[in-house]
Amino acid sequence: MLIYGALVPHPPIIRAEIGREETKKARQTVTAMEHLAERLAALKLETILIFSPHGPVFQDGLAIRGGQRLKGDLARFGSDRNWEWEVDQELAVAITSEAQKEKIPCLQLTAEDLSGYGLGADLDHGVVVPLSFLADDDAIKLVATGMSLLPWLEQYQLGVAIGRAVQKSPRRIGVIASGDLSHCLQPGAPAGYDPRGKEFDETLMALLQAQNRAALFDLDPVMVEKAAECGFRTLLMLLGVFDGWQVETEVLSYEGPFGVGYGVVSFEPKGEDEPKSSLLSVLRQRRQEKLRTRRAAESPFVRLARQTVENHLLGNAFATDKWDLPPEALQPAGAFVSIKKHGTLRGCIGTVFPTQPTFLEEIRHNAIAAALHDSRFDPVQADELSDLVYSVDRIHPPEPVAGPAELDPRKYGVIVRSGGKMGLLLPNLEGVETVEEQLAIAKRKAGIGPREPVELERFEVVRYV
Repeated sequence: MLIYGALVPHPPIIRAEIGREETKKARQTVTAMEHLAERLAALKLETILIFSPHGPVFQDGLAIRGGQRLKGDLARFGSDRNWEWEVDQELAVAITSEAQKEKIPCLQLTAEDLSGYGLGADLDHGVVVPLSFLADDDAIKLVATGMSLLPWLEQYQLGVAIGRAVQKSPRRIGVIASGDLSHCLQPGAPAGYDPRGKEFDETLMALLQAQNRAALFDLDPVMVEKAAECGFRTLLMLLGVFDGWQVETEVLSYEGPFGVGYGVVSFEPKGEDEPKSSLLSVLRQRRQEKLRTRRAAESPFVRLARQTVENHLLGNAFATDKWDLPPEALQPAGAFVSIKKHGTLRGCIGTVFPTQPTFLEEIRHNAIAAALHDSRFDPVQADELSDLVYSVDRIHPPEPVAGPAELDPRKYGVIVRSGGKMGLLLPNLEGVETVEEQLAIAKRKAGIGPREPVELERFEVVRYV
């Protein structure tokens, strides 16, 4: 039975025996955590379910810490305290079952699994710090999970599945999303300084206070990435748990005394809404409409790339003789084909110089390569086709440049060379805003050290969407 939810931070410094005098700088957070602990005690919770970004993290699924009992400490931060809780086995099994109904992989990690993945058996500080305030009582049972790196909507969908498991339980359950907010609020912060960190924190807190859950899915992904946060995905899972519920949301505190944002937010259910009010359904419809709109307006070259992949995987015949293609289709040119699924890269393969007689054939060749032969990803499957979006870049011949001053990541792609190593990055990519970022990524792709000297080339593209 779902009784309560909360978003909480997890800095060890808010424990007085660790932070000592420094803990006073986070007084608002400590007071809010103590207030939240009083609320949970009054609600007589029997189980706490907690999502931690520092627990086991998997790309496409969820890991639950298995076993009969879970223990943890903060010894590496200077505390001699330790904690231990019994696992709510029934809830863990139910979560696994409900997640799998949504075709989201979910497993309980055994001791053997932990060893195989190189993970420790003890709970991480993302669990221990919050529970040292909220569940300092071994009578409370625990289910502790990591998080996934699924797209935002699927992360929320995972939370919806977890919510079904929680509702089926006879126990009184509180659900906690552990996560700090931006790690770059001021110079000297753990992730350095970036003004978008403050923008992210302020926007997130305002949306939660306004109880505008849908708007969270409209946040600029670049802003979220630049914020260097570790709580957004666990928050999406928590909100998914409350899908279909009327919820009173209250921001109990927010501060960033050490350059990291700490938010304490409570979510109190006030009764179930009508089934039609499911935000998950609204978000799915919105995504499909966006995809339909994009495909209705896609350029002929993008349609060519998409239908090449679809026909190849579905075994359909393919002909282009009746297509109304621009004249440049029959001219040779290098081409990159990029494929995304739910906003996440799914494959990208290209050629700087033409390898085929025409741009048309270059696109078709590279579209198949991007879908099936990009070594970073599993081959695209037929059941994914309806979720994929494509873009095509026509590559202009590259030219050498003397140095970074002649680069512009919005206008030019870059090629870096060192010895026999070469890396390339297309221009105008989401999240790449400076020359320094562009060069760093291109070097990493090539296996070139960050301070290793390189020869530089730049190139322009015509991008079709």
